[in-house]
Amino acid sequence: MTDTLTHSGRLPTNPARDSTGQTAVLYRMVMPDHLCPYGLKSKWLLEREGYEVIDHWLTTREETDAFKDRHGVKTTPQTWIGGERIGGYDALRDHFDTSESDGKNYAPVLRLFAVGALMALAISLATGMGIGLRTFEWFISVSMVLLAMQKLSDVESFSTMFLNYDLLARRWVPYGYIYPYAEAAAGILMTAGALVWLSAPIAMIIGGIGAVSVFKAVYIDKRELKCACMGGDSNVPLGAISLTENVMMFGMGLWMAIKALIPLAG
Repeated sequence: MTDTLTHSGRLPTNPARDSTGQTAVLYRMVMPDHLCPYGLKSKWLLEREGYEVIDHWLTTREETDAFKDRHGVKTTPQTWIGGERIGGYDALRDHFDTSESDGKNYAPVLRLFAVGALMALAISLATGMGIGLRTFEWFISVSMVLLAMQKLSDVESFSTMFLNYDLLARRWVPYGYIYPYAEAAAGILMTAGALVWLSAPIAMIIGGIGAVSVFKAVYIDKRELKCACMGGDSNVPLGAISLTENVMMFGMGLWMAIKALIPLAG
């Protein structure tokens, strides 16, 4: 475990000189009325990577402004490693990221589906129904609600990204604004098993249009786009996961409609 060197009397005046070997120099704001969260994250990240941290606190606005002027930077925190200034927290993360990433990030949607699955299991156990077909239905309906909530956090951004590939939204722009509410409504109703005559058509319509739109954009037009499924600021790529999501939504709507019609046929 590394030590953190917090200097109050003798502060490093040359971070490029002092940041040698496994010693990093960090300047961050620590004031009575403001503790910079990115400074804390930078310190934690450096220590996690095995660095001894010379932790320089900027305790007043005047001291912070003087530091920025002296080093020609606009923000804090700032980190030096190996005699070179790395920059702020995001730059520090990039510095330690040695993976050859293509910018694609499936993790958010995979986490969402994992939570949806756990919630479906929880509902199954809470209702005493055990794990069965209804659990899978709840997994899809709960995931629909969770996905809708991601979109509803910023409907404007979602609708803009949605226009990149959705065929109906391109012909009728308001559909991009309606979609998140329709998805949430269908998911909630399906979770409750209520108003199937309404929820099933909604799921089939938005899921069917979505599946065709994604298939055309990705597999016919060969376009590399981000999926709006996780909201307007998502880095989830449009592709197989997006297509599967829409197919599952369509399939869920079709299945619920068939379930509702079977008793009537009897």
